Amino acid sequence: MTLEEVHGQQPAPAGLDWTQGAGTALHELLVSAQRRGGLTAGVYESAKLMNVDPDNVAFCVLATDQEDEGDIALQIHFTLIQAFCCENDIDIVRVNDVAKLAAIVGPSEESGEPRDLHCILITNPNEEGWKDPALEKLNLFCEESRNVNDWVPTITLPE
Repeated sequence: MTLEEVHGQQPAPAGLDWTQGAGTALHELLVSAQRRGGLTAGVYESAKLMNVDPDNVAFCVLATDQEDEGDIALQIHFTLIQAFCCENDIDIVRVNDVAKLAAIVGPSEESGEPRDLHCILITNPNEEGWKDPALEKLNLFCEESRNVNDWVPTITLPE
């Protein structure tokens, strides 16, 4: 019996790279969210938003670079954010390249200054019936990852 049979899943087709597809979907979602004003960047800004309106948060991205791995305070914030996301059924992924995120999201629109991209939240718009195909792909990717006990999968953004 295979792992897929145990979980009642179909095995992934050979040669299909789920993380590459998830990276492309994340890129599309970030661009779409930024365009419609549904992107919150920054650890503190994200924590405030999750505290005030957790039902409005659709997706969470945690990002680090190699030099951030030793930052204990940031890791504690990540642990708390992950716990909050799990408690509120918010899908969450990690990205190991803040520079690629910065290239996609860009500087703050108000000040033009670089912003804290260690945590990015995608929020739902006020419109009823809003569906983003990239968000649906990422939700499916996260669900599949949880099925193999990868609770916070790491995604590689496309070049």
